[in-house]
Amino acid sequence: MPCTWYRSDDGGQRLTLTLHIQPGAKRTEAAGLHGDALKIRLAAPPVEGKANAALLQFLAGIFNVPLRQVTLKQGIKSRRKVVEIQQSLVGPEVLFPQAAGSGADQ
Repeated sequence: MPCTWYRSDDGGQRLTLTLHIQPGAKRTEAAGLHGDALKIRLAAPPVEGKANAALLQFLAGIFNVPLRQVTLKQGIKSRRKVVEIQQSLVGPEVLFPQAAGSGADQ
């Protein structure tokens, strides 16, 4: 079964993630699949963009890229978000190890 929560294009220069966000959790972590999205628990509250900012910071740290290379493309006020990561040297398996070897490059 192919993974649908991420895709890589531009020769691996751009990684696009489809995420389901659960703000207000005890800690920030990847929590498994939620339909065709990867569920991320965020310790930040869903108030005044704090959860979005925490999500982008979390992803920048996980993918070891500067914050300016992580962009929220869709879902500013939604739990379902599409995030783009530019020029990461690591793949989605760093966020969710079960993604390794799933053949989801589209």
